[in-house]
Amino acid sequence: MNAPLSHTGPLTPAELAQHGPVVPVIVIERLEQAVPLAQALVAGGVKVLEVTLRTPVALAAIEAIARAVPAAIVGAGTLRSGSDARAAGDAGARFGVSPGYTQEVAEACRQAGLPLLPGVATASEVMAASADGFDFLKFFPASAAGGLPMLKALAGPFPDIAFCPTGGITAETAPQFLALPNVKVVGGTWLTPADALKAGDWARVTQLARAASALR
Repeated sequence: MNAPLSHTGPLTPAELAQHGPVVPVIVIERLEQAVPLAQALVAGGVKVLEVTLRTPVALAAIEAIARAVPAAIVGAGTLRSGSDARAAGDAGARFGVSPGYTQEVAEACRQAGLPLLPGVATASEVMAASADGFDFLKFFPASAAGGLPMLKALAGPFPDIAFCPTGGITAETAPQFLALPNVKVVGGTWLTPADALKAGDWARVTQLARAASALR
């Protein structure tokens, strides 16, 4: 599952959590935002960046960050198909994140040498991903899928599984999720508010990143 990228050295999804308690979930609308945004996040102590494939410039943004901000560990979110995974790897992504779990995406990531953080929302999906060798999973959409009570419930039958809850997490609720023993890290959009990106307010992004880095 966790084949390393030859140009980056060994990397596994679980190791991503060692770089800080929050992974920003980033939507980049304009390519020129990519590099200064990544630099602002890294300056605030946030190195692991998930750029979602939700905009036409997402792959180009990943490539730009990978080339210009070597301190960042940039990955591709919203992988929905094998072609998404291959394109992300070609763009220089160092990991992938999917909203759900399919064997097609998992196999494409294996072939591309792209460590995958697969999304799950139910016990059945946890079982499917676990059966294929994954033990660190994205819990999505966290708030809508049961939030803290659901993660506590999943800890019973799945003591060997760790989670990155994403979806509806805020700066205020993140510490509650991070306090759970089966949560390694959380994903959130609050580090990169749309109005800050539009205004190019990179100082604000750095401030938000610094606060997120101090959560745990």
